[in-house]
Amino acid sequence: MANTETVLVTGGTGFVGMQIILQLLQKGYNVKTTLRSLKSKDKVIETLKSNGIQSFDNLTFVEAELTKDDNWDEAMRDCKYVLSVASPVFFEIPKDENEAIRPAVEGILRVLKFAQNADVKRVVMTSSFGAVGFSQTDKNRETTEADWTDPKLKGLSAYEKSKGLAERAAWEFIKKGNSNLEFTTINPVAILGPSLSSHISGSFDILKHLLDGSLKAVPPISLNIVDVRDVADLHIRAMENPAANGERFIATADGQILMPEIAALLKKTKPGVAAKVSTKTVPAFVVNLASLFNSQAKTGAMFLKVNRNVSNAKAKELLGWKPIATNEQAILASLERIIKFGIVK
Repeated sequence: MANTETVLVTGGTGFVGMQIILQLLQKGYNVKTTLRSLKSKDKVIETLKSNGIQSFDNLTFVEAELTKDDNWDEAMRDCKYVLSVASPVFFEIPKDENEAIRPAVEGILRVLKFAQNADVKRVVMTSSFGAVGFSQTDKNRETTEADWTDPKLKGLSAYEKSKGLAERAAWEFIKKGNSNLEFTTINPVAILGPSLSSHISGSFDILKHLLDGSLKAVPPISLNIVDVRDVADLHIRAMENPAANGERFIATADGQILMPEIAALLKKTKPGVAAKVSTKTVPAFVVNLASLFNSQAKTGAMFLKVNRNVSNAKAKELLGWKPIATNEQAILASLERIIKFGIVK
């Protein structure tokens, strides 16, 4: 299949960005991608090559950062679509949450401004379920794209807060805009699945903490999971489909899974690798009690309250999206990559 349009994917080395580039190239699109340093270019090419891409005539690289204006005009030039996937990078949790929030907000506004100037047709932003459903505690109804997380919610991480505030700022920009720029957001839950390289998502920490034994007892927290291949597919559908303009889409596999169920699945599937996985569970009341004294437990207590009855109907009905992976399949695909790349020793 040959698509003549050019698509810009920001953050080409990322877990999601790389998967999107792979799928776009497979569909025949011309792809540009931004890297914080062009030194990463060979790593991207090598990863794509090892996953079946043989020609790189349709792929170009631009050095650009979310925190600077440099080269964004070049990145946007001749692009019909922009998939704004990149997020500000933090190698440790910032002491001041504004260090996470400011670059995230300014980053998406920078992308939208340059896209508007370049007459881009549509921007699809990778937001987060953390911007949608963490305040929704009514378990008698489904969580949908109409929900928004309160940025003042206790236990909300700086990262999740930054994603939510960045998305709000983006919609405000579009509302006030005087151009025809179209805009859509994808709001994924915890992203797992087969990484194309040793670069993984933060959601892999759930599995890493179980596998390395650092989680001594497993809390009864329920999670929603989505496979990275499904997330990439949804981005591309939201880019291509006229009906996606002005909409948010939750990316989640069907149903939910409890952390003790994940632990049991790891032990059953790979008992040798999962030797350190704890079979102990910690009661909900203990997590709630600990949340009075511990920030990690505070996040756990918030997660216990979150309604995990999450709808993916909108993406299915409006865009014809159908997740290829169940919760269990995404977890096991992640486990394979953790073993392959030696991510947990």
